[in-house]
Amino acid sequence: MARIVGVDLPRNKRGVVSLTYIFGIGSSTASKILAKAGIDENIKVQDWSDENVREIARIITDE
Repeated sequence: MARIVGVDLPRNKRGVVSLTYIFGIGSSTASKILAKAGIDENIKVQDWSDENVREIARIITDE
């Protein structure tokens, strides 16, 4: 399970849906984060690499 900013993201959901589990991130913000990271929003969290998780965490904490 990916853990970003203290939140465990559900592995079996698409990335754009999983990111909305983080307080303050809605679907449009989640789409922007994934686009900035270069990750397809339809890929499930379980298919993200460790590098993808680090990049998403970096984008969220920097903005």
